[in-house]
Amino acid sequence: QVQLVESGGGLVQAGGSLTLNCTGSRRTFGDTDVAWFRQAQGKEREFVAGIMWDGLAKSYADSVKGRFTISRRNPKRTVYLQMNRLRPEDTAVYYCNRVTHALRNKDPLDSWGQGTQVTVSS
Repeated sequence: QVQLVESGGGLVQAGGSLTLNCTGSRRTFGDTDVAWFRQAQGKEREFVAGIMWDGLAKSYADSVKGRFTISRRNPKRTVYLQMNRLRPEDTAVYYCNRVTHALRNKDPLDSWGQGTQVTVSS
């Protein structure tokens, strides 16, 4: 397994921006697709964005298309989630995980980390 650590969350006003970071513990992190998920209080965890191992293809949930951008720097074993024009409904704990395929089934491969809290005030 690869240990993943999320960071970068915080409190922001609606319309603001945040960038989340996901850093993997092993060199093999760069060989695997990665995705961001989120879980709002009282709701199930949902897919947000995914990126293939080489960064050449990405996928997004409809609710974040045009506002969020996923990217990665494999030498740094880090995947980023740039979030713009944030809305109160984006409030959730955000998690990253390696996945079987970033564009299709998106099944997580590792245990979930602590996540990072994003709170958007109206």
